[in-house]
Amino acid sequence: MTEKRWSFKHKALNEKDINDMSRMYNIPRVISTILLNRGIDAENAGAFLKKSMADIVNPMLMKDMDKAVERIEKAVKEKEKIAVYGDYDVDGITATALMYEFLTDIGADAEYYIPDRKGEGYGINIMAVNTLLKRGIRLMITVDCGITAIGEAEFAKLQHMDMIITDHHTCKDRLPTAAAAILNPKRPDCEYPFNSLAGVGVAFKLILALAMKRGMSTKEVFDKYVDLAALGTIADVVPLLGENRIIADRGLKAIENTKRPGIDAVMEIAGIKGKALSTSNIAFAVAPRLNAAGRLGTAVTAVELLLTRDAEKARETALALNEENRERQLTEKSIFDEALNMIAADANSARKKVIVLAHEGWHQGVIGIVASRLCDKYYKPCILISCSNGVGKGSGRSIKAFNLFDALMKCEKHLTDFGGHAVAAGLNINQNEIESFEKAINKYADEVLTDSDMVPSVDIDCPIAERSLTVANVKMLSKLEPFGMGNEKPVFALANAQVASAAAVGIDNKHLKLRIIKNNRTINCIGFSMGQYAPLLNRGDFVNIAFQLDINSYQGTETVQLILKDIKRR
Repeated sequence: MTEKRWSFKHKALNEKDINDMSRMYNIPRVISTILLNRGIDAENAGAFLKKSMADIVNPMLMKDMDKAVERIEKAVKEKEKIAVYGDYDVDGITATALMYEFLTDIGADAEYYIPDRKGEGYGINIMAVNTLLKRGIRLMITVDCGITAIGEAEFAKLQHMDMIITDHHTCKDRLPTAAAAILNPKRPDCEYPFNSLAGVGVAFKLILALAMKRGMSTKEVFDKYVDLAALGTIADVVPLLGENRIIADRGLKAIENTKRPGIDAVMEIAGIKGKALSTSNIAFAVAPRLNAAGRLGTAVTAVELLLTRDAEKARETALALNEENRERQLTEKSIFDEALNMIAADANSARKKVIVLAHEGWHQGVIGIVASRLCDKYYKPCILISCSNGVGKGSGRSIKAFNLFDALMKCEKHLTDFGGHAVAAGLNINQNEIESFEKAINKYADEVLTDSDMVPSVDIDCPIAERSLTVANVKMLSKLEPFGMGNEKPVFALANAQVASAAAVGIDNKHLKLRIIKNNRTINCIGFSMGQYAPLLNRGDFVNIAFQLDINSYQGTETVQLILKDIKRR
């Protein structure tokens, strides 16, 4: 069994606080305990549970929002040509579709542009600015990119093109101040009270501000556009707290009843149409198919899919994206296998705290996914670099204790460009600098990472008694939805349970089917991708288990089922 640290959020809570919250909101004690453990007291629990649009922050509180609204209104009034410049992931795709659709709805002369991942790379580039200038664009609105585009903003201004930047990525020391407006809640000088919006979330706040200027209601904007905002928010794995929680909750309901043929077609092909949607459905069924366009082809296809009103065209496009997603999976497996071989061949790999791998011709659209898989497998930060003609383009993923953006800042002299977040980032590098970069980032990791940081942890909300494992309590957990980063599905711990049986099940015996006994009650458990544990567990063994709660329905009978996260023998 792999060794994992169990990290308990459980605090020495006041029983009165638990009971008071339970009575106030008519919720079980276990839910009050979870909320209090997560730092949500009785005063704030109401807003968390209600997810009301009344808690949406006034968009005008965001720095430069007044400038952005004024400049866009001028462009609409004077019939200036506007370009929405997006990114090729789901966050950027949905932000592009949302901004373009709103602008055209209010009568703007708008178009959209998404750079080619392989030919242009992430973010704004001079070639693209020149292309848009030739089309007569006078105003460029970026979505999900642009916060590092200092030179590009200056070039655009010299050519008499204004740029409004909407982004959510971490800011560097300098901002692209040549832009007409910079909307980013992570700006050091921005006092907006919620800084965890996705890129599409920032774009959504801009259209809310424009709608307010025009006398439209917040509800009107939510009804029409929140599905797109939710898709990008969930796919970009931002914390589902605050405004993101409201956007995701309202958006999931809108997607279930979508009037967009493109979303409808993707859900049908993914096999989730007509089902109650969750964030997992979006993250693992819808998002990969939309992402496939930007990974292997052109992201413009996915934008067109989201915008089309033609059901037949939507189905054709969705089928094509589904096929591209299959190709992406094959390419991903090939690169993953090559990466494993490279790690195995490196005699020093075990002592390196950061995995840096480079290879000629790796597909740039897939290396980020592979980096994420390697990060999960080895529990180390991982950066994969695709090389071509002496230039490398990399994508990295990190663990909880290692801020990847900060690390890249420390190694900036080896890079030509970089950007991103604490747990995910992209970079450009000259191929002859890769070896030096690998040494530098590992030197930094040696300074900031301890041995315990390199051990994966299971975050547990609280211990739970066997008597609380009821169908009613499991159903009440839905009050905490939508789940996602920052508001993960609760994990519980049960101590001193006895093994009744353990068996490997599924294709290649990949999964673990476990039955435990606690207080003379037999409880069924399933451990996905834990089949290797089966031979290690014998009838009569005593174990501590960490798990999430689920309901199993069989022939009309509902029973509690535990979704295993970890097992420790007593």
